[in-house]
Amino acid sequence: MTQQTMQEEKIVNGVNVTRLFGTMDAIGEQKEIAAFNFRASNKWVNGANNQTTVNDYYGACETHTRETPFVFDKDEPPVLLGQDIGANPVEYLLAALAGCVTTGLVYHAAARGIELEEVESTYEGNIDLRGFLGMTEEVRNGYEGINITFRIKSNAPREQLEELVMITQQRSPVFDCVTNPVPVKVKLA
Repeated sequence: MTQQTMQEEKIVNGVNVTRLFGTMDAIGEQKEIAAFNFRASNKWVNGANNQTTVNDYYGACETHTRETPFVFDKDEPPVLLGQDIGANPVEYLLAALAGCVTTGLVYHAAARGIELEEVESTYEGNIDLRGFLGMTEEVRNGYEGINITFRIKSNAPREQLEELVMITQQRSPVFDCVTNPVPVKVKLA
């Protein structure tokens, strides 16, 4: 990238807005670029501990392989009979939700030229283990609800920040997966 190109590109909140809009223009001209397929493989280790590896994915009309795959250890805390080697799966769900809505908020703020100084958020969800343990059909197996609280430091008016929080809910893929049923097919190989 030349010095002139870097000077012409607009960066807001660490997001290259010039490239963001360029990507949107390219998708507008060739919608196939927008089709992505993300993949993960999982292997049980012992007890509640298992590892998920994320490596290759398809997007922008080609398969991409990471130089170093990401490996996520999952386990349960000792009170749930685990060894606490990693966060448990429902904590990973909160982490995925946190990452997605935060990224969405930052990208949409950048696209609107809203500069952010800090974005922090907390995520809480309640689960009644009787569902998971098959003790009753009267409670869900998963979260009964999730609460998200944002703290945003910016010179933007509160109304704009509230709009960003609303937009990230409307556009976040993980928020969509959590709040709307997603067809999941399970089979034995």
